[in-house]
Amino acid sequence: MSSPEGEAMAAGGSADARGRRARAEALELARRSREAYRLAGRYEAAAEAERVVAATLVGLTAIGWRLLVDRRWPGTRSANIDMILVGPGGVFVIDVKRWRDPPVVAEGRLTAGGERRDGEVGKLLALTRTADEQVAALGMSPVALRPLMVFAGHRIDASLGRVRLLGHPDLVRTLVAEPRRLTPALVRAVASHLAEVFPAYESTALEEPGAEAAPAPDGGGDALFRTEDVEQAAMESLLHAPIERWMTFLHPEQVAVARREWSGPARISGPAGTGKTVVGLHRAAHLAGRSRGRLLYVTFVNNLPRVQRHLFERMAPTFADRVEFTSLHGWATAFLAERGVEVQLNAARADDAFSRAWMTAGRDSVLTEIDPKPGYWHEEIHHVIKGRGLASLEEYRTVARHGRRTALQPAHREAAWLLYEEYEMLRAERGVGDFNDVLLAALGELRERPADPPYSAVVVDEVQDLTLVGVKLLHALAGDGPNGLLLIGDGQQAVYPGGFRLADAGIAVKGRGAVLRTNYRNAARILEAAMDLVSGDPFDDLDGPSPNGRRAVDLTYHDGRVVRVDAADGDEHDRRLVEALRALPERNADGSASWAGSVVLCRSRREVEQYHRFLVRAGIPVLRLEQYDGRPVEAVKLGTYRRAKGLEFKYVFLPHHDVGLSNGALTDAVDSERAELARRQLFVAMTRARDLLWLGSVAADARGGR
Repeated sequence: MSSPEGEAMAAGGSADARGRRARAEALELARRSREAYRLAGRYEAAAEAERVVAATLVGLTAIGWRLLVDRRWPGTRSANIDMILVGPGGVFVIDVKRWRDPPVVAEGRLTAGGERRDGEVGKLLALTRTADEQVAALGMSPVALRPLMVFAGHRIDASLGRVRLLGHPDLVRTLVAEPRRLTPALVRAVASHLAEVFPAYESTALEEPGAEAAPAPDGGGDALFRTEDVEQAAMESLLHAPIERWMTFLHPEQVAVARREWSGPARISGPAGTGKTVVGLHRAAHLAGRSRGRLLYVTFVNNLPRVQRHLFERMAPTFADRVEFTSLHGWATAFLAERGVEVQLNAARADDAFSRAWMTAGRDSVLTEIDPKPGYWHEEIHHVIKGRGLASLEEYRTVARHGRRTALQPAHREAAWLLYEEYEMLRAERGVGDFNDVLLAALGELRERPADPPYSAVVVDEVQDLTLVGVKLLHALAGDGPNGLLLIGDGQQAVYPGGFRLADAGIAVKGRGAVLRTNYRNAARILEAAMDLVSGDPFDDLDGPSPNGRRAVDLTYHDGRVVRVDAADGDEHDRRLVEALRALPERNADGSASWAGSVVLCRSRREVEQYHRFLVRAGIPVLRLEQYDGRPVEAVKLGTYRRAKGLEFKYVFLPHHDVGLSNGALTDAVDSERAELARRQLFVAMTRARDLLWLGSVAADARGGR
């Protein structure tokens, strides 16, 4: 065992080593900058300001950056781009300025010496749009490309929309601090592609001193990199990476979807693991770059917006303050408070009102012929009757109960409506509201007075988990204008009973949709195990029913493992779970901690509480998904299947995964419906896994609770 003194000496030695490396790197940067400045002097066409900035930036080539100087602007006769810099932090289109008066950014305007200079920003943005098109062709998201206006002789650090303004003394420090987006191979490939698209003027081509061009795969120079090579390099670097890495490169088809022009409401769909959320985030960044209004990115579960916000801040920090990430009920509650409308939301007291209503109007009614348990009818009220905003028994008599396969006779519908009315009366007497009341109140308020100012766009993720009233609310918020409303979701991943059609909400998306079919998340064996579970189950999608649960998916990742544990009893099951967690490597190949990419998912909150206590007693650090915001934390995540919606992890552990699943044909319609929903929820949990899926089971005769 090492002593504290020994550990301190080791830490000090490590710090000294890092310090020596940092000094060596600084000296190398300084040497390269002096050499670059001397070489730049050979080119009479280069202005002094550009020579100063070029000398500063060429120093970065010592640590893996590529610099293109004085490039032609395609489509123009003589216009040029001062510089394009490609490095680990992305692609930067640089316009160099040497103004006598210092630049000033105030109230969204750029001035110098009291004169407006906004035209310079507009020109740089036009240059950037041309570069956007070129990096998009490679599959690189435009959010990895940033326009920079660099001022020689001045110090400034400000932003005007997408454009960042920097003084050249702070340039290197700022660029080196950028998040790492590109691998060295991708830096070379992207720089080579841009060098072809934006050719150099002969007299001002500035080579990298001391740097040898890396050969292309066919043996030629860097300029011969092909688009396919870039795509392959991107895929190789991303397959084993966490979701944050997908913020830079997408498949070209995904980039096209993120940038598409739609004349009205649109929808993105596709099976699990096809990158719908990532495309949605890129779409939000794209729309934010095209307008000055605020955007809303909304989903159902309340923990997912924190993760999405963190990813977006890393992906597109320029627009982070323009996009609002929230849960639907969180938004509705804040909206009502802003309008002075009070809804006394109290889920516990509302549930008590339903229990009393069941004792009075349900327990001895014909409803027990279908299901004697109140849970089914609680769901009927919240997802069908109130969830669809039905106002009368006549409406309920004829409504299609999408997602609920148990047929109801007229007498059952009448009894269910009486139960609903009893519940509403008791709830009103107590002065409490449920979650549907919040959405209904917000919808009514919005129809009375539209949002002011309005959102320029609304992106809805995991839309299949909303109720019809929730979708109507968001439709009222976004309207039918071009690029206003984007719905993202997949009916096969619905984890709540009930359903709806977009037509029921008055939303038409015909001709304005995209279906993603390539799975970038799951190893082949993991996806196959998940698909086997639901292959026989039809499902309701937003546009209509799908009769076959097995869907055609293109795979990109063929490694990975599925580990099935069949334990004799609960104690053995839990012991083997802990052993599996401890057997993970301390660090992954990308340097991340294995426990940071691990999650234990349970069927219920009660089971989550049990495993929280158990894992802590076993000495395993735990972070509940309720507190998880997407940042890497060296702890095993823990939560329910539903809380895991929209997330992914390298290692997923599902204890007692087969409890509640049917082992054969069920004759009871309600039991069949319930088993189908349980399989769908388990399917969602299984498809969170990238590399390892651990499935725990206990012999049937040994079950009975932990």
